[in-house]
Amino acid sequence: MREVIREQKPQRGVPFLYRTRLGGLCLKLVSARWVSRLAGKYLDSRFSRHKIKKFIRKNGIGMDDYLPETYKSFNAFFTRKIRPELRPFDGDPAALCSPCDGAVTAFPVTREGTFAVKGFSYTVASLLGSEELALKYCGGLCVIVRLTVKDYHRYHYIDGGTAGEKKFIRGKLHTVQPAALEKRRVFTENCREYTVMHTQNFGDVIQVEVGAMFVGRIVNAEKESFSRGEEKGYFEFGGSTVILLFERGRVALDGEFFANTQEGAETKVKCGEKIGRADGAPYAEKTT
Repeated sequence: MREVIREQKPQRGVPFLYRTRLGGLCLKLVSARWVSRLAGKYLDSRFSRHKIKKFIRKNGIGMDDYLPETYKSFNAFFTRKIRPELRPFDGDPAALCSPCDGAVTAFPVTREGTFAVKGFSYTVASLLGSEELALKYCGGLCVIVRLTVKDYHRYHYIDGGTAGEKKFIRGKLHTVQPAALEKRRVFTENCREYTVMHTQNFGDVIQVEVGAMFVGRIVNAEKESFSRGEEKGYFEFGGSTVILLFERGRVALDGEFFANTQEGAETKVKCGEKIGRADGAPYAEKTT
């Protein structure tokens, strides 16, 4: 059985920022991109190295899981590479695998192109900034993988294929913790970058990387073709999110993801772990 996260205690300061009037005023400052850029410069510097040991202890990170390296900055540590044998991708070509470590929620996309997260209605068009592109994903699926600060922060291609349209969308940098998702439309307010992936087994999949508070950069490899399990990119410091959009009728997720999401819970997964399969009936069709 996978670990289920039913309630999460917000990190210190998050309730103040998102649940109080004074905090809302402060939020305008700390969610600004220039603040994250400044924080990123510090975390790229050698002066940030002293934070590493304390971070490891606080978050209970097992460093034996990662490739040995001398870290020149906190961000170099934060984007550390895991031992490949600890994140193998399922060998079945029809197996849909998670692109990263994190906590999964899953939502049907209506035929009108909407999906609901924490009481907020989103549209695929607002997420992508394109009405035309969004039409392909009406009636499909939206899978959200939220990375916490202690997770492995590199993400990988779910299948082999070729890259299509890529776009970076400017925005703010809210935290992606549930306490913030309950108060703001974080996924369409935050900076994000998407890639249309023409995959071998799952059709045209869109992967969206969403930046979060104090994330210095979303760093993507510029590849025209890619292989299943190959690294796509990484997030620098902060909790972040990867969103996958699937066309109608292309994939079926394991049922526990929808069941847990409907109960307001998240499901923990690891990069490369099978979460569904190709060619299944879409969840949206099953419930209409």
